Amino acid sequence: MRAVVAEPHFTLGPEEPAVTVLRSMQAATYPTYVEAAISGYAEDNVGAGRWARVGALERSRDDFASLLPRGLDTPDNFLFEILENDGGAIVGFLWYAIERKHGSCAAYIYDLEVRTEHRRKGHARRALHALELVAAESGATSIGLNVFANNVGAQALYQDLGYAPTNVNMHKSLKRAGA
Repeated sequence: MRAVVAEPHFTLGPEEPAVTVLRSMQAATYPTYVEAAISGYAEDNVGAGRWARVGALERSRDDFASLLPRGLDTPDNFLFEILENDGGAIVGFLWYAIERKHGSCAAYIYDLEVRTEHRRKGHARRALHALELVAAESGATSIGLNVFANNVGAQALYQDLGYAPTNVNMHKSLKRAGA
């Protein structure tokens, strides 16, 4: 898949407009990415109260193995490095899949991560705009994603970009009898 340059939507000051590039993930990047993503997904689930800390990493690893059984070669899954400009430093990652079910075609974002030191610079916003173009070229008519309830910053970004909640999952921990 070719690199996609997201059109700039704002400037960061008097300098040139910011540019974000999506580049197909390089094979050398994948092992480091997937290990960090597995760990991050486990922590997100523990932090949201969905999973107990004990066993979370193994559970996350199992989910990734199920979703990406062939790594970068898993059909209908696309992993990108988010670059700060054409040929620039990697500032994050984007993983989405094309899902064709019941006569429709939709993109689903499994992971969007911008490294801490590069956040609040518009990279996620521009990456999502670029993804809209790529997904539409693939025949998708919508993009879906999951956002954890405790990630209010991401929720605000997604809502600002036109994403709307479609359902709400709720959780209540129960005390064990005799505990």
